[in-house]
This record gives sequence, C-alpha cells and structure tokens, in this order.
Amino acid sequence: MATAVITGGTDGIGRALAEAYLSRGFEVLVVGRDERKGRAFAAAGERARFISADLSGVAENRRLAEHISQRHPALDVLVLGARYHRPNRVLTADGFESNFALFYLSRFLLSHGLAGALSRAGNPVVLNFGGAGQTGPVRWDDIQLERGYHGVGAMGHAGRLNDLLGVDFVDTYADTGIRYVLNHPGVVVTSFAGEYDPVTAAQIDRLRVVGKPVATAVAEILPFLEPTGQDRLTAVLEGRRVSLEPGSWDLGEARRLHDLTGDLLAQFDRRTA
Repeated sequence: MATAVITGGTDGIGRALAEAYLSRGFEVLVVGRDERKGRAFAAAGERARFISADLSGVAENRRLAEHISQRHPALDVLVLGARYHRPNRVLTADGFESNFALFYLSRFLLSHGLAGALSRAGNPVVLNFGGAGQTGPVRWDDIQLERGYHGVGAMGHAGRLNDLLGVDFVDTYADTGIRYVLNHPGVVVTSFAGEYDPVTAAQIDRLRVVGKPVATAVAEILPFLEPTGQDRLTAVLEGRRVSLEPGSWDLGEARRLHDLTGDLLAQFDRRTA
C-alpha cells in the first residue's frame, strides 16, 4: 500500500492533502501537536493515522524519522507543512530560534532522515511549502535572526532556506528517483497558526477575506505531485511553474546552507551528549 506522511496535516492545506491521498487508497500519517484534530482525522478510516509530535525539537524529528522508516520501509509522499508564526523571537528548548527550528530545521531533518524510505518507493515525491523563489536573500551572518527579528520576515527567510534545502536535496540524492516540489500557495484561508500582534492580526483578518479556499490551493498543487512528473526539482507559485533561474536556485548557496546546518546540529549534539 502506498504511504503518505504529512506534517502540519491536521488542518488547512495539509489536512486537505491528507484527505485527497486517503481517497486514492493511500495509508496517510498526519503529524502534529493538536490531539483533538489528530484524533478526528484518525477517525476517518483504518488507513488514517495520527502521530503526535513537537517538530520544533531535534530529538523529536529524529525519533519520528526512525519511527516511520521502521514501519514503512518505502515512503511514497512526504509533505512538509508544519509552521507557526510568532511576533517575537523565541528560543526552543534546544536553543534554536523557534521559526528556524520548526519551519526549516525540522524539514531538513525529516527529508534527509526519510530519504532512505523515499528512495525505495516507485516514484517518490517530497512537497515542501517554501518560498518558491519569492523571498529575499539568506542572512548568512545572522541565520537565526538575532538582530531585527520580525515575525512575517522570519517566515519569509525560512521560506528561502527551504528553497535551498530543495536544491541541495536533489543534488545529494541525485542517484535516486526522489522528486522534490517546492510550493508557495499564495494567500490561502487556513487557520493561520500562530500568535499575532494587533497590527498583524488585523492584516490576517483581511487575508481571511481575500484569500483563496483551501480546495483551490490543493487543486493547484496536486498535478505537480503526480507520478508522471519527470523533473527532479520543481518550483510552483500558485499553480504556476517557476523558472529555476541560477540566481535564486544556486547550488553553491544550497551546499553552503547544508554545511552550516550540519555544523549547527553537530554543535547541538556536542552540547547534549
């Protein structure tokens, strides 16, 4: 049986994708923190599963990747969708900036941690909700935004990191059949998970009015996940393919980010050994 794993799958686009793959006969594992929403999804049928996890923690991501790999030697679909907005800079228990930890570092750990299971599927695909080339440059001298933190800006910065994660991933696993799709869905009427200051909260209220329905966003992305796709890396903005111009999709920058991330994780492991 084909298997899909969806982080951030208890709500919004993630939940809709989970339901779409259930309807196609997949076993679907959604990962999240909301036990009530998770149990509601698991009640949808015997192929619906919920895994409770706090993906802001390094050990939790590693545990999850091992748990899934042991029970599902071949993984067909991995959707990386968990994120949470904060107006102020907050550190996780591991000492990482919270947005960096959840929106980027978790996706790094899970995509690499599940690469073996993905490579054993017939036509595997990773979907990462990143910036799809629409965000600014990496702040290399301040990767975790210690200076001038802004909640919305932090989300955009992490989106850029995820774009580079996709570039590096397809290069690292060039000898596998894993496809990688980076998607920026635009403004979609979801729960907008997070905490907001009054000004940003007012902006969110307006976005709830003008944003597109979840069903529209899902319909725009599903065609790019079909097993007929041939491109190893695809970037999609609101249902339209984005040209992979070298300036925005630089392999050198992607490798630099990979090495920097590896160094941060090595430092973390030494601290916690």
